[in-house]
Amino acid sequence: MDFKEKFIGVYLIDDHLATPNLTPTLKVYGEKLVNINGLEFRIWNQRRSKLAAAILNGLDVFPFQIDSIILYLGASSGTTPSHISDIASGGLIYCVEFSPRMMRNLVDLSELRSNMIPILDDATKPLNYIYLMEKVDIIYSDVAQPKQTELFIDNMRLFLKKDGLGILMLKSRSINVTKKPSEVFLEEESKLNANGFHVLEKIDLEPYEKDHMCFVCEFGF
Repeated sequence: MDFKEKFIGVYLIDDHLATPNLTPTLKVYGEKLVNINGLEFRIWNQRRSKLAAAILNGLDVFPFQIDSIILYLGASSGTTPSHISDIASGGLIYCVEFSPRMMRNLVDLSELRSNMIPILDDATKPLNYIYLMEKVDIIYSDVAQPKQTELFIDNMRLFLKKDGLGILMLKSRSINVTKKPSEVFLEEESKLNANGFHVLEKIDLEPYEKDHMCFVCEFGF
């Protein structure tokens, strides 16, 4: 079996991404479990997780560490947050989700994973949850709506440490269906630059996600 570490907490097992299972024997979304040398790993499905898709498409900047403090916007039922939970096993993931239905699943998952903190709220209104937050190392945003770049910027300004990084998963069709995705991505990158952010890396998520781009950003000091 081919087995090697790609990033901290992320492994390649026979060409499949995997993370060490924080809750052995327990699955989150029906993923395959693999045991190697007495350790259990969860296969990370790139068609269910944009972060996995970005890694397979050549992502170089990977800020996640064992003790990272993360704000995750648009956590849904917890598929990608659960893999980040495996990676940042000694850190914390603040998981913001607007849908009560998704939040029920997220709460159940967080009861099993002590490093996940579910927050039922609107990521476009970060002042609503500022009293629950601390400064974070990473902000990860996957909120498919017309103002997805603006809400990312607002949360970055409020919660990101000066040396922190942001990861923005942009869905062009949620912003403007009348323009080419390439035009939308250029316009949204211009917004990031105009607001003092420096784009370190851009990764197209095809063929795993259509009309999606991953932006990795830092404050432009």
